[in-house]
Amino acid sequence: MASKASQRPQRIGLYPGTFDPVTNGHIDVIARAARLLDKLFVGVAVNTGKGPLFSLEERVELVTAEIAPIATRNGMVIEVVPFDTLLINFARSLGASMIVRGLRAVSDFDYEFQMAGMNYRMAPDIETVFLMASETHQFIASRLVKEVAILGGDITSFVPALTHERVLKRIRG
Repeated sequence: MASKASQRPQRIGLYPGTFDPVTNGHIDVIARAARLLDKLFVGVAVNTGKGPLFSLEERVELVTAEIAPIATRNGMVIEVVPFDTLLINFARSLGASMIVRGLRAVSDFDYEFQMAGMNYRMAPDIETVFLMASETHQFIASRLVKEVAILGGDITSFVPALTHERVLKRIRG
């Protein structure tokens, strides 16, 4: 007789974002989501409207490099993929039944609540799951990391090592 675990469908999740740059807060949410899922896709959005510091290809490369230890540690597949389509359509194309969103503060909640409602209306079979950022990462935002770096501040504690190196190189270059 097969166990219940072998009978249940694979839990596939999608964690979308622009990741410009990827922060320790993003890494924290990815690591926590990885413990809940069998497979995780990290979707890197084109989102040129935000005036990205890094190209789409560079962001995919950085996220892939920074999260490699998480997949190894959890013995699972985490795949980083770019996207430029409606999130729900992208989630469906990946076979995801869950969209993972990180929350930092009350200010995030209003926007995320609206998005979750819209996504549910379009795809009630895909759940949105919110993970609170750890207390050490609740204030970190990519936008602020870029601003601090541009103004000459130390971003060492906000981003992983490779990302830190690349941000400084880009700003100084």
